[in-house]
Amino acid sequence: MDISRNLHSALPERGNNSPSRKQSLAGARLRKHADFQRAYAAARKRQSASMSWFLASRPAGSSVERGDAPRPRVGLTAGKALGKAHERNRIKRRMREALRRHVDMFPEGCDLIFHPRPTVLTLDFTKLEEEIVRILMQARAEAAHHRAKSGSQSPPAAAS
Repeated sequence: MDISRNLHSALPERGNNSPSRKQSLAGARLRKHADFQRAYAAARKRQSASMSWFLASRPAGSSVERGDAPRPRVGLTAGKALGKAHERNRIKRRMREALRRHVDMFPEGCDLIFHPRPTVLTLDFTKLEEEIVRILMQARAEAAHHRAKSGSQSPPAAAS
């Protein structure tokens, strides 16, 4: 019996819609406490089925690029209320992977912070990914609406 043939047949095949090269979250992650605090102060808390999220505009002066709009960034939090360290780490890994697959959907010039609930740990990955895509689409639409409303290229500072 050929074990390698059985293993390969058990693995799901990747469809043609999967990206040919792997995207990365490396340059698009919030890491500093001050950046998280700035985003919380400028954002309004929103709820979805298995997480809370915050969308905040970035100041035009925060761009490292030459005069371009600031790159979108995403932050993840996982407090001790979510469980033990290995559970929190697993939640963050699952969310990072779902976000990595949809980096191109991040709202331009905004910081987006996710606060998962413990259900993310047991949620089917495809459902988690669908929810994240739904949030990203909502965040993009909201950022575009506020840019159009303000008549400038700077994204919104969410109202309370």
